[in-house]
Amino acid sequence: MQTYKALHTRIYNGEKSHYVNFDFDDPNTNNGWFVYDDIMWWTCALARAYETFGTKAYLTYSEKSFCRVWYGSAKVGDDGSYADPARFEGKYGGGMFWEWQPIANPKPHQPGDFRSACINFPTVIAACLLHQLVPEGRKAPTTARPTQQTKEWYLEKAKEIYAWADKTLVRSDGCVADGIHGGGPEYSDHLYNQATYIGASCMLYLLTQEIIYLTKAQRAANYVISSMCTGGILKYETGYEQGIYAAIYAQYMRTLIYDCGLSSALVNKYLTHIQRNIEKAYTNMDKERGIQIGNFSKSTSADDVVESYGASGMPALMLMFPASDTATPVASFGEKEQDGPSDVYTPDGRLVMKGATPEQVHQLDSGLYIFQRKKILVR
Repeated sequence: MQTYKALHTRIYNGEKSHYVNFDFDDPNTNNGWFVYDDIMWWTCALARAYETFGTKAYLTYSEKSFCRVWYGSAKVGDDGSYADPARFEGKYGGGMFWEWQPIANPKPHQPGDFRSACINFPTVIAACLLHQLVPEGRKAPTTARPTQQTKEWYLEKAKEIYAWADKTLVRSDGCVADGIHGGGPEYSDHLYNQATYIGASCMLYLLTQEIIYLTKAQRAANYVISSMCTGGILKYETGYEQGIYAAIYAQYMRTLIYDCGLSSALVNKYLTHIQRNIEKAYTNMDKERGIQIGNFSKSTSADDVVESYGASGMPALMLMFPASDTATPVASFGEKEQDGPSDVYTPDGRLVMKGATPEQVHQLDSGLYIFQRKKILVR
């Protein structure tokens, strides 16, 4: 754990230094902030970092970034991502706008400006995370642009944005539209959008226990398997950022499979789908470098330029899921397995139990755990 914590700290410090010291009111297009969904991804990442390590600054930055997106920035001059139904009438109200324009000296949003899935569902996820993390008993802020909100407010807004986006952007078969301008939803298959919809649905199900959210998550996952795979393998979307979609999908499919109490039949169905993709990607990786280009169906050659986005898909799936129903080693080269009691972690590094015995591990809730440097699948 300490090794990964040290690595996390190095990455965090480097990212903070690069991204204008997390000044979310700096809109420069080189290393600042100029589109809402990029900021919201940091909201989620910082919330999870706080959940894992307990560093207060992470929660502070997470809330500041969420509120900057929601309310806009006095410094930048934008009016915020939230398409307040009190301001925008009828079909033009509700949900979240994707961007402000121009980046410098922006104009107020207008009816018909783009409201995309890629800001709406991450906003739901971020609000759910913050609802779980902020303390009880806060007083509601009274300023026009607060930098934090109450626990209850975050959950209320998660439900509100989800309700609008689910009704407006999601078909009955689970297909998620890319977004909407002034007309109808614009449908095109993107694993990113399916994944964040699955994640938002699962998180609201876990918070509310309302079964409709779980039903919608399953419907979206089933759509990916039936309509976004060729021969069972995820279709690859070309472009610089597309490779990371499988990593996002891995994160939220893990929540669906291990945290939501699915039947054994559904768990097996989804695990078979995931494991088939892991095996295909692993077969097609460049064995010399140990990396895969992101297109799981394409063999990665020694001459291929592999970007970090593209390379992230295969290891994300491998970290989140077992290659089979048996435990698989995840120790570093040269490490020896431990015997006896050992700490138990989730694959994303959260401590579950200290000094557990193998018998205690198998009494845990069903899911995937790291124990004695192995992945353990508890059914």
